[in-house]
Amino acid sequence: MDNDPKIPTSQTPSPISQSRVLRLKEVCKVTGLGRSFIYQLQAEQRFPHSIKIGVRAVGWLDSEVREWLECRIRSSRAKS
Repeated sequence: MDNDPKIPTSQTPSPISQSRVLRLKEVCKVTGLGRSFIYQLQAEQRFPHSIKIGVRAVGWLDSEVREWLECRIRSSRAKS
């Protein structure tokens, strides 16, 4: 089996490798936002961008979505 340069050979897991990939349905559930609004925020650079995980499939890194959500919570509570 030859080494594929795209696959890291290091045994030390990176933070990204420890993150789950969420599909759109899960992102909607976690954030409480609808599909269209998620894509609108993404287009406006106000939401984490999806990553391509297949020919016709995209997903979002769980860690980035949760970080975005935590930031929104902090921002909302700071204004109170």
